[in-house]
Amino acid sequence: MSWMPVAAVLLVTAGLLVLGVLAVRLWLDVRALAKGVDKASRALAEAAEDLAASAAARP
Repeated sequence: MSWMPVAAVLLVTAGLLVLGVLAVRLWLDVRALAKGVDKASRALAEAAEDLAASAAARP
C-alpha cells in the first residue's frame, strides 16, 4: 500500500476539520454581531420615539 493516498486523505480530512472549526467560529461571531445590531436598533427606535414625543409636547 502506497503512503501517498493515505497522506492525501489525511490532509483533506485535516483541511475539512479546520474549515469546520472556522465556520463555527464565524457563525458565533455573526450571532454576536446580530445581537449587537438588534440592541442598537432597539435603542435607536426608542430614542426616535422619545424625540417624537418631546417634539409633540413642545408648544
